Amino acid sequence: MNLFQAIFTEQRSSSVAVVYENLPITYERLRDQTFGLAAVLNLLRLGSGERVALLLNDSPEFIASFISICSSGAIAVPINMGLRVEEQRAILNDCGARAAIVEADLCSSLLTDAQERLRELKDVLVVHRNQEKDSAQETQPAQRGRDEWHGDGPTIRELRGLDHFLRVALGPNQQTFPEPTEHEAAVILYTSGSTGEPKGAVHRQADIFYTNETYCREVLRLRAGDRIFSSSRLPFAYGLGNSLSFPLLNGVTSILCREKPTTEVISRVFSECQPTIFFGVPVIYKLLLEYHRRNGNLDCSSLRLCISAGEALPAQLGEDWKKTFGVEVLDGIGSTEMQHMFMSNHEGDVRYGSSGKLLNGYEARLLDQEGNLTPDGEVGNLWVKGESAAMGYWQKPEVTTRTFVDGWVRTGDLYVRDGDGFWTHMGRSDDCFKSSGQWVSPVEVEGALLRHAGVSQVAVVEDFDKDGLPCACAFVMCGEKPLDLDRTEDELRELLKSSLPRFKQPRRYFFVSELPYTATGKIQRFKLREQLRSSESKV
Repeated sequence: MNLFQAIFTEQRSSSVAVVYENLPITYERLRDQTFGLAAVLNLLRLGSGERVALLLNDSPEFIASFISICSSGAIAVPINMGLRVEEQRAILNDCGARAAIVEADLCSSLLTDAQERLRELKDVLVVHRNQEKDSAQETQPAQRGRDEWHGDGPTIRELRGLDHFLRVALGPNQQTFPEPTEHEAAVILYTSGSTGEPKGAVHRQADIFYTNETYCREVLRLRAGDRIFSSSRLPFAYGLGNSLSFPLLNGVTSILCREKPTTEVISRVFSECQPTIFFGVPVIYKLLLEYHRRNGNLDCSSLRLCISAGEALPAQLGEDWKKTFGVEVLDGIGSTEMQHMFMSNHEGDVRYGSSGKLLNGYEARLLDQEGNLTPDGEVGNLWVKGESAAMGYWQKPEVTTRTFVDGWVRTGDLYVRDGDGFWTHMGRSDDCFKSSGQWVSPVEVEGALLRHAGVSQVAVVEDFDKDGLPCACAFVMCGEKPLDLDRTEDELRELLKSSLPRFKQPRRYFFVSELPYTATGKIQRFKLREQLRSSESKV
């Protein structure tokens, strides 16, 4: 069964599939729009396995495009809209995209000197929206005043919204989709780049179905009438499951918002659209709590469940959210390589500060530096196995060989498992370091620092003392109220004296106005390490 067949069943036709800008779209209408887009793609004569990039905001157009591409035998490549144009071009070249579906306001900058910069790109479909002003539609092809434009570089066709897909399609309801084969690639999902250059994890349609049968069935337990909203965007593995595969494979409603999910935007969506399940990352939960304490009007009355992933959710943050709103936050861990989550806390069985328990359908093990299994209570490198694992990285055989070994996937995370089956994240293996000959987990130190009422966000990285010996360094963001930073630093040092051994306590503190995050909410600690090295080289 392909994705189209699994989503668009006759029984769901009149149900609401998507709420977008407060307008409901039924499964029947979304099906017809997907048919129409598939017919347009068919006119491009895409071959099996050819890559089609998506540079679209969270929208019905994204969903219709993704489903039709995957179901047709081509490979969908969602690209983060928050990346710089140079980074987006790099991904287009890395995956060798033959075609791209692009937001109108991005088209002109992305396609500048396309003939030289985008080597494989032959066709571009530009999506215009009725609500956009003329100034936002001033792309190069629009200035020619045609629905199809030829020049140096790719052929550009304009599509003014989903209804236009139907108008230009030839017999859209005659479109058929092939049955996917077991080893046929359907999507390339690029990692967020928290540790450096993004890599494209290659997934099958079967991987999408597997995460629905495991995480969605076991943890979310969707009910009729559920309305799902995710602050994490569709181009990421986490957001793709949250906003597309989980709601649509189960006949419930996905709430989409093309705007950047600021606290004000999320608050408005909560109030106007009344989601029952919310997906976020720790920094979003922290910002929403601060927003509520300032304004007192974050309406969480419709929520029955909140989900967190991306980074480990600090115990204090989870406890504060539950105390404030009466809704549990289920933290878990997944990865782009595994399509979605493979560990999670469960409703009524939450241990804040942990990633919960291993999901049914997955195996996990912890290995020490020599490759030996580590017992409960000891830190080890996390390896995971499950049927949603990627086929490998796109055109990166050496990295694939290091990460995917005999059915196991090396996550790069350090974990400890207790006797009750709860797994606790200790940091990335490339972020952890030794001080006084003993391992330091940045996540553990950050969790301790966040218990100070004046600390908003924090990141801990490896530093070196005056003798060149490794030690911890903390980058700290404080709340909005003016603080005596010297006093705050003294308080933090005293706080950690009572909660952490000396070798884990930071020797230096830097108070900053912001921290570097990826679009998926992960701290880019490598940038902070580079900042330390840069500042020391200038001394």
